[in-house]
Amino acid sequence: MIKKLQHVYLDTIASYIPSGRITVDTIAQTYQEDGASISSSLGLYQKSIANWDEDAITMAIMAAGRALAGSNYAKNQIGAVLMGSESHPYAVKPSGSIVASWLGLSPHYFCADLEFACKAGTSGLQIGSGLVEAQMIKAALIIGSDKAQSQPSDVLEYAAASAAVALIIGCRPGRAKVVATSSYATDTPDFWRRPEQIFPQHAGRFSGEPGYFHHIESNLAYFLQKTKAKLDDFDHIVFHMPNGKFPLKLAQKLKINSKQLEAGFTVKDIGNPYSASSLLGLCRTLAFAKKGQNILLASYGSGAGSDIIWFNVLKNGTKQEQEAFTKQINQTKQLSYDQYLQAMGILERNL
Repeated sequence: MIKKLQHVYLDTIASYIPSGRITVDTIAQTYQEDGASISSSLGLYQKSIANWDEDAITMAIMAAGRALAGSNYAKNQIGAVLMGSESHPYAVKPSGSIVASWLGLSPHYFCADLEFACKAGTSGLQIGSGLVEAQMIKAALIIGSDKAQSQPSDVLEYAAASAAVALIIGCRPGRAKVVATSSYATDTPDFWRRPEQIFPQHAGRFSGEPGYFHHIESNLAYFLQKTKAKLDDFDHIVFHMPNGKFPLKLAQKLKINSKQLEAGFTVKDIGNPYSASSLLGLCRTLAFAKKGQNILLASYGSGAGSDIIWFNVLKNGTKQEQEAFTKQINQTKQLSYDQYLQAMGILERNL
């Protein structure tokens, strides 16, 4: 599937990164593992942690409130709310409608909660783009938000993080034009969580080549063929970041230079906030991007699939945006392992 778009624009984008942090070394020490070695192999040294009273909905409200504050669209012009997450607080009850109600949006909107592992947010961006392109709505609020779960002592625990990103897209020129998008999906059992299970499971041998690399590479080859673009045409490239190792390995294989990845490479400071991962990279990239530059965003979701979206930047990023994002990265509170388990609801809090 590929679609070239004519009338879809990114209006605003904003993020919420909770201040809690836990280092790889802190987790490793709990299990008498070599933290320095694990940190080096994963390409990250800490991850962001939502507090005990935060979840995918509260973080989405924070990010979306910031996006709306800078938007050129009124609240009653938002015609769709699409929220991607794999940690929706309710099995039956939409997250998106709670977010919209808290934000004071008009109730006359289309709403859907989305799940496709770590690419649920970009799936929402594609659906919203289709609604805008078809002139069914003027603008859409797109959210990727996760308080990512991981089994204690599992390798996922070192990277599974918390964050939210919200975008408003619409029919009027804004920060960037959405140029084209494509998707690729197969039935690949690399990661799953069944009903009633608290933590996801994964088949490690499927995570790399059959999962992440195959799907992004296959989608990218198809996208470049159909759009007749080259990787050199993109000033910035943002890959999904399950860890710091995979995107760098993929970039090396595709001969993408480090400068193209630099602006959106957030994983070493934040970890992998699942549905917010690639969107967080996009958020930081836009803060530093210049008018006329092109951005390629390639997400990945286990199960498995990849979305690619091409943005052409219409306005320079600002120093204010850069400083605001940097503040979220640097304004942190280091947690002990017990505090981390309490924040995640795995261990009962000491009141």
